[in-house]
Amino acid sequence: MTDGTPGGPPLFRQTVRDEWIDYNGHLSEAYYVLVFGFATDALMDAAGLDAAYRERTGCSLYTVEAHVRYLHEVARHSELTVRTTVLGVDGKKLRLLHEMFAGEPSGEPVATEELFTLHIDQAAGRSAPLPATARAHLTALVAPAPEWAGRGIREV
Repeated sequence: MTDGTPGGPPLFRQTVRDEWIDYNGHLSEAYYVLVFGFATDALMDAAGLDAAYRERTGCSLYTVEAHVRYLHEVARHSELTVRTTVLGVDGKKLRLLHEMFAGEPSGEPVATEELFTLHIDQAAGRSAPLPATARAHLTALVAPAPEWAGRGIREV
């Protein structure tokens, strides 16, 4: 389910399912990424890069790089909200991040994911320019990056 501010990026909401719980009794790491993937799909839909667009053009966003931070454990049946921020749009490229919250998007996130994506023409097997309408929609959503964005894994 998605919602959000008019003209802003969608908020994606999902309830943690029983089958997503690991042997420690918390959300398994793969399912954080699954929920983030659904949030990316919601952003694509809002920007006009939806299933009809993909069927008509053979083009889609491909994730080239992702960085996930698991910050807090998530319990069974938690209500998750993912807030998406567009960090940059450039021709064929999109950089965005997701922040996952248990409940409403306030306070500390339970996880984050930063993505670098490319718009790909699947038939040609290479990147292609984003359509002007999608690029304009995404550009209007660009916001400053939080201090943690762009960081890699830290040494212990």
